[in-house]
Amino acid sequence: MATSSKVTAKSIRKVILTGGSSGLGLALAEPLLRRGDHVTLVARDPVKLAEAVHHLMGKVPGAKIDVLSLDVSGAEVEAGLATAVARMGGLDLLINSAGILREGYFEKLTEQDYRQTFDINYFGTLRTIRAALPFLKQSGRGQIVNIASMAALTGVFGYTAYCSSKYALLGFSDALRAEMKPQGIKVQVVCPPEFDSPMVDALDQTRTPENQAHTLAIPKLGVSTVVDAIMAGLDKSPFLIVPGAQTRLMAFGIRCFPGFSRWVADHRIQAAYRGPH
Repeated sequence: MATSSKVTAKSIRKVILTGGSSGLGLALAEPLLRRGDHVTLVARDPVKLAEAVHHLMGKVPGAKIDVLSLDVSGAEVEAGLATAVARMGGLDLLINSAGILREGYFEKLTEQDYRQTFDINYFGTLRTIRAALPFLKQSGRGQIVNIASMAALTGVFGYTAYCSSKYALLGFSDALRAEMKPQGIKVQVVCPPEFDSPMVDALDQTRTPENQAHTLAIPKLGVSTVVDAIMAGLDKSPFLIVPGAQTRLMAFGIRCFPGFSRWVADHRIQAAYRGPH
């Protein structure tokens, strides 16, 4: 697919994409590169980053790709992002896609599970935004997109660690949106259901039966559906991007009929219930 003729040199963005070596982050990189954006992929594993670049260059020859091996839960985020921005010559768009998932019965999850989940899903995003914000302000069209989850909109069996981190991320993003709007910086948050990704594939090997019954009330989406929704939302104004028609219907039900939504969820969970013992 050729880059659209509507994309001009002025509209080409300089993008930092965390979690960019696999899953949704890697899938998002391709359409950004196709439109001519200069993208820096951020992830912990330099080997996976190299593999990601090889994959993307095969899809988009001549693409402008940089990489940054960085742990968003570490102390080096500010210096690392400054280096990446200097290489690109600025920053217009930050997409926070780095995240982890811990699933299990509350009685069996450890405090470390909660701390690690929050340190990456919530504090990792916060650190990255704090480091990127001075450069986004200089852009004149700065934009922040945080990848949350449907688990930020409703409680999910087995996701006490994951839900709490994504609830926190959604609340943070909403408050940040209010603060950044007068400064001309756009903040959006994406709440997809489960979709095809290495993280979900790994979860499928160990998840509890109750979690499976609850989460798969919405069938898994293909990652392309999530990517298409995000790309469409980037150039529009919605704060909340919910990929998939069925997902949007579920989100509407959760918001407008919370009691009924919980009743349906409880019924599905009870039918599959095994418990921690």
